[in-house]
Amino acid sequence: MKRIITPTSKGLLIVYRVIVALILALAVVLITGSLYAVFRAPNSEPLFRIGGGEQHREEPVPAGPVNVFSGIGRLRIPLAGESAATIILSVSFPYPADDRPFAEELASRIGDFRSIASLYFASLSPEKITNLDEAAAKAEILERYNALLRLGRIETLYFGDLMVVD
Repeated sequence: MKRIITPTSKGLLIVYRVIVALILALAVVLITGSLYAVFRAPNSEPLFRIGGGEQHREEPVPAGPVNVFSGIGRLRIPLAGESAATIILSVSFPYPADDRPFAEELASRIGDFRSIASLYFASLSPEKITNLDEAAAKAEILERYNALLRLGRIETLYFGDLMVVD
């Protein structure tokens, strides 16, 4: 016995067909992009840049292989003043990977690095933190770090997790 099923709504059938067409179009775009990436030369330039403009670095990069020193960890520093505001911050920096004595000196100075950063930020009020010139803060802390070191120099600092909690 043959049964004929008629759709209850033509609108539902149209929505179903549109969704299937969108899924197929997305699959075609993904497959095309993947094939393009596979057959593209490995040293070719990007097709476009998001954000436009020239790409430039403000901070020097050490020559040769580098490691990133992040042994200072995350600092929670109460700010000056009567408020209970706290700054949460992590400091890291690159150093030459093949300079083992310098790496050992860095590891031995972790406590000093933590106290320098803590003293610097603890002296700031919450109002000064909101208008913080990050480049000036990095330069000041970098100068204090390099004053401690004897076997090498730190060229640049990176702040991660820089946030103020009330």
